[in-house]
Amino acid sequence: MAYRYALYWAPPAASPLHRLGSQWLGRDAETGAPAAQPLLPPISTARFAEITAGPRGYGFHATLKPPMRLRDGVSPEDFIEAARTILAGVKVFTAPPLKVGRIGGFLALVPAGDVAPWRGLADPLVAGLDEFRAPPTPAELEKRKKHPLSPAQDALLDRWGYPYVFDEWRFHMTLSANLTSPERVEVAALGHFAPIEGRAVAVVEACVFVQEVPGGPFTVRARLPLAA
Repeated sequence: MAYRYALYWAPPAASPLHRLGSQWLGRDAETGAPAAQPLLPPISTARFAEITAGPRGYGFHATLKPPMRLRDGVSPEDFIEAARTILAGVKVFTAPPLKVGRIGGFLALVPAGDVAPWRGLADPLVAGLDEFRAPPTPAELEKRKKHPLSPAQDALLDRWGYPYVFDEWRFHMTLSANLTSPERVEVAALGHFAPIEGRAVAVVEACVFVQEVPGGPFTVRARLPLAA
């Protein structure tokens, strides 16, 4: 059994957004294969690989149900079928276009409009899949609490194993590590993702991602459809 499982939104494997995101991060989460990153002078190839190393491991995605270990007695098949059942109760929808934005010191694709449709996808998965989640270890909790959390985020961490869910959740597709001066990388990202600028996002499925071993990369295990 894999080490951790998660429910993510990832664009269809044949879509321009998937191609652009995979190229930017340097890995295709659908196949697990490396992807050639764009040349973005004056940013060196080594520096660009470094600032995308963290998100590369997670794959190009937006988190719905955060990564978790399955509790004892739960099989991957149980987890996937539960996710399939939840998603069968969520209708396909069209979301606002995505744009390059900043969240704190890192860059991400974020919605250029209402996030309510995304909440309608994420919230049922967070709540409905929680019975399959193994409790976080003391070390995992300590790692989370090293970063300043609001009282609301701290309560969410204790209840759901993650501080950024429900009202504290923000749809985002991470593009970089935290950067002291993100301006140059931001300009590069705006150019790279220009082909999808202004395009609404058709959301017809969500993905089960797996991390086979601690510290290993996440890859797509299953694509599960929403209700027509």
